[in-house]
Amino acid sequence: MTAEVTSQPDENRVWTLEELEDTLLPGHASNKSGRDIIFAWLARYQEAKASGQEAINGTVGSLLEDNGELAVNPIVSSTLRQQADLEMSAYAPLPGLPHFRALVQELALGDGLAEIQSQGIHTEAIITPGGTGSLYMSARNLLEPGEALLLRDYHWGPYNTIANECGVTTATWPLTGKDSQIDEGALRSILSQLLIDQNRILSWLNDPAHNPTGMTLNAESRMQVLSIFADTAANNPNKGVTLFLDGAYAAYSREHHGWGDTIRDFTRECIWPGNLLVCYGFSASKSHTLYGQRCGALVMLHPNRSFIDRLVEVMLHTGRGTWSGAARLPQATLHSIHSDVDKFVDWLHERDRLQQMLDKRRELFNSRCAKEGVPLLPSHDGYFAFLPHTNPEPIAQAAAARGLYVVPLRGGIRIGLCSIPTADADKAAGILAEAWRISG
Repeated sequence: MTAEVTSQPDENRVWTLEELEDTLLPGHASNKSGRDIIFAWLARYQEAKASGQEAINGTVGSLLEDNGELAVNPIVSSTLRQQADLEMSAYAPLPGLPHFRALVQELALGDGLAEIQSQGIHTEAIITPGGTGSLYMSARNLLEPGEALLLRDYHWGPYNTIANECGVTTATWPLTGKDSQIDEGALRSILSQLLIDQNRILSWLNDPAHNPTGMTLNAESRMQVLSIFADTAANNPNKGVTLFLDGAYAAYSREHHGWGDTIRDFTRECIWPGNLLVCYGFSASKSHTLYGQRCGALVMLHPNRSFIDRLVEVMLHTGRGTWSGAARLPQATLHSIHSDVDKFVDWLHERDRLQQMLDKRRELFNSRCAKEGVPLLPSHDGYFAFLPHTNPEPIAQAAAARGLYVVPLRGGIRIGLCSIPTADADKAAGILAEAWRISG
């Protein structure tokens, strides 16, 4: 039996986009945008290249070989293809495969992990879909809706998107001090201000090899930051304080496990307040060139084992209700590599080659910029360099007119050293210098 249609058709009505948005989308959704400036500038580079123009690609956030192809660690791709059908097709346990959860703590914290644990700090890890999944979990569960997430004033743009999706706002502290890596006064001040109006602090710190600048904190600065957060917790015993270390680019820094060493030293010398939580966001995208496999982890450190176990439950609830579960195949692949000496050595050799390629590009680029007087922000490691400017669009346009494609962001120009061929690094810096000078 066919149901009777009682509504009147609106065949003659022509709906505008605005009317459709107002009708079908609630306010919080209608304010969203899927436009991405990075991909827009990548498209411009691709168009120029396709038309036969000489063009240098400084737009993308993936590591490219000098021939422009995606850099892929061959032992990772071959090991992935060798996995059993079960590893390719089966669900993983919601927290992740047990051997992966143990491994990823070592990958995040290095040799310092054992002593951190021996000092009474309990650690646990759970699988997430990429490092972004770990960021989302923390923002969703460690702040109340409407509270402010603390970031450095230069940061990865999607941090704001994640915060918005989790219903929190953002506050910032300076990238550097006047004569030091850390503006201690500014950091302590913003922490104190935030705790006037909210009961918890969550701060995301992308270090080492910060995106978008390439800046890396040294050992003294790392300890300074950790001590400031510990002091804030100790001085505010009824407030929760979480420092989240985003280690997405750590594999391409000079100190791969610098934060593990710093946390180890802190546990030797200092008292860990019970209201201080430290988290580490791991990503296999860069370290194992598994960008599309979406393999990351949230590593949590705290002196109370029962609280760590409770955190796992809380975070898994969010994961189950957001992405359900994370892929099993990359977890099995990483375990296969790091449990086999020959495979591990091959992986390490290739990772070191890629890091050396990046280091050479940065050396050439930074040297030419210094010679030309281009005021880059400190850039030590990883994928990027950054030229601060209040009006970056004209600089990017002028650079593109001369064959260099970079990305104008809020506060300056991001240069993807990860995608600029080594032979073009000096030339790219020269073009940027010219574009910077003529744009004022």
